[in-house]
Amino acid sequence: MSVRLSAAICGATILFACSSLAMARSEIRTGHALADGNTVVGAASMYNPLRPGYREGGTSTATGERYNPSAWAAAIQTALRERFGGVHHGSRASYALVEGTTNKKAIVKINDVGPLTPGRIIDLNEQTMRYFDPSLRLGVIQNVKVTPLPGDDWTPGPIVQN
Repeated sequence: MSVRLSAAICGATILFACSSLAMARSEIRTGHALADGNTVVGAASMYNPLRPGYREGGTSTATGERYNPSAWAAAIQTALRERFGGVHHGSRASYALVEGTTNKKAIVKINDVGPLTPGRIIDLNEQTMRYFDPSLRLGVIQNVKVTPLPGDDWTPGPIVQN
């Protein structure tokens, strides 16, 4: 009897967690959770300090994490640091919704900052940039919208469009 009760509680917990995530993602899709006016629009580029020729810093991010080219992560412009949760060494990463001009959207972990090239507001890591520019030929994506997301319980990755 107690095994069945434990299994039922476990199943209900998993169902609740999945439905909460689905509700959060549907709020993002419809835009209702983002009406706070903090969206920044500008250019996005890619960084990967593991590739030869990159002039950016080393493989440690501002939060102290190691750069991971396959994570859904990004570096925000230093001047926007406080707007995106105050990313500092040893601090927790923050999250943002990135919207490209082709209606693609993704949640990224903001775990680094940088001076970036003038006019650019965010440097996407390689995984994220490949989502918006599969061939990596554009180099820079113009008019990208970046909106800080509240809290730290987001799952980085692409947002499925209906």
